Amino acid sequence: MNNFNCPIPHYQEDVITLSHGSGGKQTSDLIENIFLSPFSSEEIKKMHDAAFIPSIGRSIAFTTDSFVVDPIFFPGGDIGTLAITGSANDLAVCGARPIYMSSAFIIEEGFLQSDLKKIVASMHQAALSQGIQIIAGDTKIIERSTGKNIFINTTGIGVHMVDVLPEPYRIADGDLIIISGDVGRHGMAIMAKRNDLQFANPLYSDCAPIFPMIENLLENHVELHCMRDITRGGLATSLVELSELSSKHFIIDEELIPIAKEVESACEILGIDPLFVACEGRFVLFTPPKYKQQVLDILHSFETSKNACVIGHVDVRKSPSAVLCNSYGIERPLYKLYTEQLPRIC
Repeated sequence: MNNFNCPIPHYQEDVITLSHGSGGKQTSDLIENIFLSPFSSEEIKKMHDAAFIPSIGRSIAFTTDSFVVDPIFFPGGDIGTLAITGSANDLAVCGARPIYMSSAFIIEEGFLQSDLKKIVASMHQAALSQGIQIIAGDTKIIERSTGKNIFINTTGIGVHMVDVLPEPYRIADGDLIIISGDVGRHGMAIMAKRNDLQFANPLYSDCAPIFPMIENLLENHVELHCMRDITRGGLATSLVELSELSSKHFIIDEELIPIAKEVESACEILGIDPLFVACEGRFVLFTPPKYKQQVLDILHSFETSKNACVIGHVDVRKSPSAVLCNSYGIERPLYKLYTEQLPRIC
């Protein structure tokens, strides 16, 4: 007896199948039922092979990033919120207003459509809250492994809000180093969720847009020499990278770095240095001392940056480096993260 396989796959309503990536009816259904309504910009509605962007007038900023976080749903957000916020934050620290974004999805066969809808809804809300239009996208379906994987790429375009852009080469001797909030929340929230770790005080990701704070700073003519959002590698890696790029020496006061008690406790238990743990809603900025109070007043007016504070300064000495100074005046050098403490945190 011959065994024959039906060429038409069995259809399960809430499960992504390979046929959703075939370009046929199920692909059309997926696009119409899940993506079109939340991402309903005028360019998306045209269903053309490319989006047309009107002349913006100023120089533009352009960034792209891919997100593979595990788990995809975590306390304080999900991969959808992370995908929009991550790319928007990259534009914001370059002094650019996020305007347009594309999104590309790589979805594993077996993934639940109901989960996909939640992720798309999160992306829609994150984009809407920042005035971002999603104007192009793509979807690819890959063979089943676990049935739980989804990867998202977002590409963002923004328009610069100032003529003199904040860049590492502009960091100057004497600049204050200010951080917008406590560090390590995102990475530790992911770690706890992934490993089903329970703490007395629950851990929540700090995933949030930073553009509102930066926009306010720029509109009030604060002189910002450089900004950097703190993601993979944490605060320590970001500072070392900026020190190298600017050829400047940074002195960081260890006791001034804000770390939430729940993050600090979790890091102590797990043997992890919070200075190397990723954030997704924090940034450091470099500004002349005369702007200190103005910067802090503006940042403290926002809930997500209410713990902003000065953590150090740019010193005139030595070769480019970043050091951590404790209360006894003892300095130790910071370094880039050598290995991945927390895999797939963004």
